[in-house]
Amino acid sequence: MLAAVLGALWVGYDPALVEPPALLSTDPERVAETFTRCGPGRGHACVIDGDTFKLGDRKVRIIGIDAPETHPARCPEEARLGELATARLQELLNRGAFEMVAPIYSTQDRYGRDLRTLQRKLPDGTYQSIASEMRENGLAHRYLGGFKMGWC
Repeated sequence: MLAAVLGALWVGYDPALVEPPALLSTDPERVAETFTRCGPGRGHACVIDGDTFKLGDRKVRIIGIDAPETHPARCPEEARLGELATARLQELLNRGAFEMVAPIYSTQDRYGRDLRTLQRKLPDGTYQSIASEMRENGLAHRYLGGFKMGWC
């Protein structure tokens, strides 16, 4: 009963933007790829910007963050930060295997991108949230829907 109530409250948020609790998540999908930057001649796995990457034919949007835009940026500062965010996400994804988890109630956004949380198990048994790393480095804002904070 409690799980149903929590689930109903959780889905009341924009489910595409909020990291789901474990009871509302799919089983983890393990990813072990080398990521390049997207563009001509890109590989199987590439980074589009600071919150989106490609994995084969799939576009994956990281839940819970909004990174500076790179195409098009709204100002030179956003373009600079967007480039830093894209490079940082590529670095984080290339640190080794990680897991992707989807909310069971909404696996894609309105643009057809797969919505996923990303985490990596650390040697001490804890998990590193890639979204949290991006926020802690100042290269992404927490995004829960609605108004987006500007980068200019």
